Amino acid sequence: MIKVGQQRLSANDFEKVLYAGEKIELDADALERVEKSFAFLKSYSQNKIIYGINTGLGPMAQYKISDDDQRQLQYNLIRSHSSGSGQPISEDLSRATMLARLNSLMQGASGVHPTTVTLLRDLLNEKISPCIFERGGVGASGDLVQLAHLALNLIGEGEVFSNGTKRPAREVYEAKEIKPLQVYLREGLALMNGTSAMTGVGMSNIIHARYLLTCSIMLSAITNELMKSFDDHFSFELNHVKHHKGQSKVAEAIRALLSDSKLIRKRPEHLYHRKIEEAVFTDKVQEYYSLRCVPQILGPVYDTLVEVQRVVEDEVNSANDNPVIDHEKEMVYHGGNFHGDYVSLAMDKLKIVVTKLSMLSERQLNYLLNDKLNQKLPPFINLGKLGLNLGLQGMQFTATSTVAENQTLSYPMYLHSISNNNDNQDIVSMGCNAALMTCRVIDNSFDVLAVQALALAQAIDYLKCQPRMCAFTHKFFDDVRAIVPPIIEDKPRYDDIQMIRKYLLKLGASTPL
Repeated sequence: MIKVGQQRLSANDFEKVLYAGEKIELDADALERVEKSFAFLKSYSQNKIIYGINTGLGPMAQYKISDDDQRQLQYNLIRSHSSGSGQPISEDLSRATMLARLNSLMQGASGVHPTTVTLLRDLLNEKISPCIFERGGVGASGDLVQLAHLALNLIGEGEVFSNGTKRPAREVYEAKEIKPLQVYLREGLALMNGTSAMTGVGMSNIIHARYLLTCSIMLSAITNELMKSFDDHFSFELNHVKHHKGQSKVAEAIRALLSDSKLIRKRPEHLYHRKIEEAVFTDKVQEYYSLRCVPQILGPVYDTLVEVQRVVEDEVNSANDNPVIDHEKEMVYHGGNFHGDYVSLAMDKLKIVVTKLSMLSERQLNYLLNDKLNQKLPPFINLGKLGLNLGLQGMQFTATSTVAENQTLSYPMYLHSISNNNDNQDIVSMGCNAALMTCRVIDNSFDVLAVQALALAQAIDYLKCQPRMCAFTHKFFDDVRAIVPPIIEDKPRYDDIQMIRKYLLKLGASTPL
């Protein structure tokens, strides 16, 4: 059971709730803060100008709202901004958005009625996911459009996902005996004014980027093993003299994976401890960069992932609302905590390094498929009849095309501000766009790694090197071959890629860095 409001929520906590079915409960002390915040704001807002309670919204804040219209204002805000387009985001991303918004409201700085947080808790535990569309938010006054769809569902309108099916929210609530949210004061604005869509998606991105990096290290290690690389490029001695934690971590992981390999070579045995007579060396003295520089290429991915996780966890544990309610100091502060620049920049950094990871995978794949480069395998690791059969030639196009898409998607959204909202929002973050594009880049990269994994299994079939492989590579080969048999005859392979992709997701999840 994850207790929301008691302590900082981490990416690991999100992983447990989103992908391991962990239930949540609300910390009693934090819930008391929510109650006190609401009671204070209700009293304090009488005869004062408080944005979004007795004023219009955005550039219309100069208009006073009468007491009789204040509740209707919140409903108008929710309904008018439920204007998203594109496809609904996946249920896990929708639930991540809910959990992020719940945790922000549980900071007790938003002045919402306690039924707001208890309803979010109940929906998460019942696995009822709001229908939130991809497009709409600019990430400055929060993820207004995405979070409006969340708020719309909370008031019992629009559609939700329940048991994998999209159904009217009111119908699902009636079946589950759930009471829709009632607006008391500023619940509409408090649900919408925040960064919870970009941070929720960001948390999921972090989780899956960790899986992806783990898989990339594993496949890179196997590639080096099958090509009989020298071990000094991932040695402690070489990597510790370059003072980057990520590089050392990646090299250490490769050493652990290949510790019992009989294929990996030691340089002294081959090049130092014997007299070299030939004038031209038939064996490469150093491997290509895609094999030799794995710690230096994936090290920055590791370090960036650590940094991004810190930023997004800071954001998800913050009160990213406006105004901020301080019931202890009895004051209401107006500002811009809803602005998403921190998350937007973090997501851009993450998608750039994930794209580089996919580029490394594609180069290693190309090395395996090009017989002139590896000088160990047939063209396209073709186990059929050369010329008649085509091996993995078709799959390579998919990998190359997908990496090219990643490269294009990696232009930073952080630099893509467009003024809007009658120039009230004159500089914006585009944070939700950044997070969703990062999600797509991560998703794409699993497809690239799936093709590489199939190529590695194919190479093992050709080399027949199982007796000399390390234990990890042996298990990997057995796992892949239990899913997809050797590729000999030509037939459609799109299902193979998707099955291996699912295997890699499980492999990455079960083998933390």
